[in-house]
Amino acid sequence: MSLAEPEDIAKTAIQTGEDSENVLSVRGVTVGFGSKIILENLDLDVRRGEVLGFVGGSGTGKSVLMRAILGLTPKRTGFISVFGYDMSTATQIERRAIERRWGVLFQQGALFSSLTVKQNIQVPMREHLKLSPQLMDELATLKIELVGLPQDSADKLPSELSGGMVKRASLARALALDPDLVFLDEPTSGLDPIGAAAFDSLIANLSSTLGLTVYMVTHDLDSLHSICDRVAVLGKKRVLAIGTLDDMMKNDDSWIKSYFKGERALRRV
Repeated sequence: MSLAEPEDIAKTAIQTGEDSENVLSVRGVTVGFGSKIILENLDLDVRRGEVLGFVGGSGTGKSVLMRAILGLTPKRTGFISVFGYDMSTATQIERRAIERRWGVLFQQGALFSSLTVKQNIQVPMREHLKLSPQLMDELATLKIELVGLPQDSADKLPSELSGGMVKRASLARALALDPDLVFLDEPTSGLDPIGAAAFDSLIANLSSTLGLTVYMVTHDLDSLHSICDRVAVLGKKRVLAIGTLDDMMKNDDSWIKSYFKGERALRRV
């Protein structure tokens, strides 16, 4: 397989069938483990260029859905379309092309502990591209700068970084291939309020500057208010509601009212 093939596949998707509005569509998806059903007949659309905040109670399956979209957790029914491709029927070449167009930041960073920050950022480059070591070093340097890390962090191991720096290094790796779609799993989890606010600003700036579509699993109300265009609420094994924060404030569902208008929510007013 030549290096150009994944790019050609991606371009063909845009020209011949990719939805002009929705980057990601989920229809009738059911996911379970053994006899336990986590998600059932779930539908969701993510629009091109938006920051979508995905919320729900603990254990409702927020991360499970993200992993199902990424192909890391099998689904039982339904289909998932990314960039116009049904992931169930995509060929290996098509799937590699799709994976080159998304980046992922997992909740705990998931950096390789034995690799430096620079080497972690280069992992996707080594997997999908054929670049010289010098060019990979230059690109890693650019990504480190892009996420606001000091340049001397390039040769540090993850164990030598603060929690906030680990998040930024993980984001730099997610951006290694210049993706169109970025998945963020609890990106501000474990950060102090100042660090969380700084990370929110970083995501907002990158989304605007790079034209990213952002799918963000979060429980952080401040993140929802400061950077999200829309919010999707997961409950009862499906998406209960999706819309703007104003839409959520008007929703009559008891859990949604408690989440967005409860005591903790009112403290930020």
